[in-house]
Amino acid sequence: MDKLNAQVDDNAHGMRLDIFLVTAFPNHSRSYFQNLIKSNSVLVDTQSSKPNQRLKSGQNVEVQIPQATEIELKPQNIEIDIIYEDDDIAIVNKPQGMVVHPAPGNKTNTLVNALLAKLNNLSGINGQLRPGIVHRLDKDTSGLLVIAKNDYAHIQLAKQIKERTAKRTYLAIVHNIVKQDNGFVNAPIGRHPSNRKKMAIIESRGSREALTRFAVLERFTNFTYLEAMLETGRTHQIRVHMSAVGHSILGDYIYGPKINPFGLNMQVLHAAKLAIIHPITKDHMEFKADMPESFRKVLTALRIQENRFPELTFLGLDN
Repeated sequence: MDKLNAQVDDNAHGMRLDIFLVTAFPNHSRSYFQNLIKSNSVLVDTQSSKPNQRLKSGQNVEVQIPQATEIELKPQNIEIDIIYEDDDIAIVNKPQGMVVHPAPGNKTNTLVNALLAKLNNLSGINGQLRPGIVHRLDKDTSGLLVIAKNDYAHIQLAKQIKERTAKRTYLAIVHNIVKQDNGFVNAPIGRHPSNRKKMAIIESRGSREALTRFAVLERFTNFTYLEAMLETGRTHQIRVHMSAVGHSILGDYIYGPKINPFGLNMQVLHAAKLAIIHPITKDHMEFKADMPESFRKVLTALRIQENRFPELTFLGLDN
């Protein structure tokens, strides 16, 4: 059993215990801590507590984290689009609606289950549940992921992402007209203070630097088709940043409108372009993936409404 400890400072004086815990340890949800409190696994100055207990400056909070239940990973013969593979890496075009790796309550039909059936080797450095996974995409975001087939490749690829030498470019359709041709959003992202399933632009102990650049590809009456490049890789980064500046992703019911004129139930966001340095050969490699049919249909419908059919091109933030 692991233990976490935190000291209540003056800024947290009078704060509810459950809120204090998610602020101090943002990798866990409020409901997670509430359940631990109810099972007497959270002590305030060595005493059992309640979720709504108000804390005082100088108190010590100890959290006893129970041993995680291991999930048995099962290879599954799921068809996936592997667009490149060698002895060290693979490049996968993930479909919309597929979860990247297993988690409690979602143990099968993930990309990892498919990779275990398709590839002979996967790196193990990212833990038992995420073999080969160097970076992730949201369930409803389609597009390119690099997979590491050994730990050395994994370390080198993760370093490229951290140092921003790996380039990841997305296509999206967003609400409203983006007026500037090029722009960026530079704002820290952390766990939402009241909804633990969401991220938000927030200044807190758990927030991290986040920078997204974008370029307009095409404007419509009520929407904009654009290209976005991640300079950092925070959870839901493009979705949070574009929503914050009034241009939520079409179909994103978490950060945008609950309904849309196309009846979409997942965001129109596609990881279309990936550039890396091969971890072994040191060759510069670029990959592209066509947008899914659902994305293309929306774009075509918008062009029909505007009575125009321009050539599909990559204008390119990094060209």
